[in-house]
Amino acid sequence: MASGGARNRSGPQADPNSLTSGKRGLSLQTLPSVGYEGEIPDMPLADLTDRESEVWAQLWRTPQATAWIAEPWRWRTVAMYVRWSVRSEGDVPAAFLGQVHRLGDQIGLTPAGLKENGWAIAPVESTAAAATPKRKASSRARLKVVGNDG
Repeated sequence: MASGGARNRSGPQADPNSLTSGKRGLSLQTLPSVGYEGEIPDMPLADLTDRESEVWAQLWRTPQATAWIAEPWRWRTVAMYVRWSVRSEGDVPAAFLGQVHRLGDQIGLTPAGLKENGWAIAPVESTAAAATPKRKASSRARLKVVGNDG
């Protein structure tokens, strides 16, 4: 059994807006809020049901799909999420729901999964101008020099 070292989800997540993360080059990949608009790939699992095909198509219109399309190795995990998700729509043991949640994390469908994958969904813009992420001011910049005038 391994000991020591960093583990997935151990300790607080790094804040991509902090100065320390900026110095380390840590930033989130921004996914477009409109979702993926390209061609939907074929589902890699056999014996699809109509409901699985429907959920597969819905997932490929999410913002996360813009990252998945560049990672074909991830498509099977997305397909397994679809299969488990559809199966858990009925009366199922809690273990099914746990599996769906775990797979949802892996493919970035949950807030924790987005952070774990290093993704952020862009805010919906009301204007054509793209919003730029705001950096926190350093605590040193907020200090005020005070004279010693007694």
